[in-house]
This record gives sequence, C-alpha cells and structure tokens, in this order.
Amino acid sequence: MKKQVAVIGLGRFGFSLAQTLHEAGHEVLAIDKNEARVQEIASFVTHAVQADATSEAVLAELGLKDFDVAMVAMGSAIESSVLCTILLRNLGVKYVVARADHDLHASILRKIGANWVVMPEREKGVDVAHVIALREVRDYMWLNESNGISRLMSPKYIVGRTLAELGFGPGGESAIAVLVLEREGSLTISPSMDETVLVGDGLVLCGNDEELEKLLDKARKDYPEDNGEQA
Repeated sequence: MKKQVAVIGLGRFGFSLAQTLHEAGHEVLAIDKNEARVQEIASFVTHAVQADATSEAVLAELGLKDFDVAMVAMGSAIESSVLCTILLRNLGVKYVVARADHDLHASILRKIGANWVVMPEREKGVDVAHVIALREVRDYMWLNESNGISRLMSPKYIVGRTLAELGFGPGGESAIAVLVLEREGSLTISPSMDETVLVGDGLVLCGNDEELEKLLDKARKDYPEDNGEQA
C-alpha cells in the first residue's frame, strides 16, 4: 500500500532510505539543508526540497502533518534531530522514526515521542525502508523487491486472535507464512494456525510485503480501541 514518507537528512543512510522507499512505490519527500544533496537525490524520489527541518513553520508549510511517516535521518547533529522529532510530533505526524548514533541519543528520542528509533551502524538503510513501510515489524531480511522475512512483535490489535483468524498461513488471504512463534524464550517452528497470539509473542514471517501490510492494516482497523500508532 502506497504511503507518503518524508525523509529528513540526506547523508548516506538517509539517501539509501529515501531511494529504496521510492523504488518500492511510495511517495517520498526528501529534505536537507544542503543544496548539493537535494540536487543529487532529486531524480530518485518524488520530491526533493532544500529546507531547514528545525523550523516548525517550514515543516507545516511542507504539509508534513498529512504524511504517513516521517524519518528523521540526521546524523551527528543531535540537537537538530531532537528538535525536529519534537516538531513533527507537535504537528501530529502519524508515525515518526528517528535515527540515533548512540544509546543515549536513542533514549532521548524515545522519551520525546519517536515511535521507533533506529541505529544506522546496526541496520542498513534498505532494510529500514521496508520496516518503515510495515511499521510494526522490527527486523527485516530482504529477499527480493517484493518479499522478505520479518519479525513482528505482537501489537495489541492481533492479541487474542488465532493465526488463521488473522489471515496468516497458506490458506489465508495473505499467504504470509509464519515460520516461527517466539513465546517466553521458547521457539515453535511452523506453528499451528489455530495458535492464539498472546501478549509478548514474536512472529517470524515470510511473504509479500504488500500482502503483510494489508493484513496488518485490516487487523488494526478491526481493533476499535487502536489509534493507529505503535510506540
């Protein structure tokens, strides 16, 4: 499902992220203060803008509050990344992902409201792009342009429902295979589709990214108390 994604900060990590998201069919707005970086990425994204992302007026003018995801990919400029993250949350951006260069930086970003914090030295921009598109997925291994293996830590809207009810498995609507069920430190390989998802469960999944996204979107909509945001 196509998303509107803003990538703020066009260093090596941000560039890779923006390009991969655009190649996957998402509408990508790339933002950086450096004109040369903006010109370099212009042909690889939907829109590229030279702008100061630490200005609330600028972010509002760019319409970021209407975007599905904003990725703060700034590097070592901790003050700027923190301020930008705060401004995005204040604007009401649905899902904010922020880059951290070390654990203290990550801790600060989480406390100010980032939905997810990534550590570039531990994660590739290509894999993070897939995770951003899928949102609740926390680990991803690329197989080809449309398929991958992912790890889902059970969001509340799938808890209490069986894997079959959610649409997993070869006979399900999505044809997403559940390779492993992680529960309380133990692993079940190829679990039964009659298995009920519990709080704290982890699911290792394999299949088409778009189909997995559709499955999660449907489950999220079927959960009336969920507001669409997962911390």
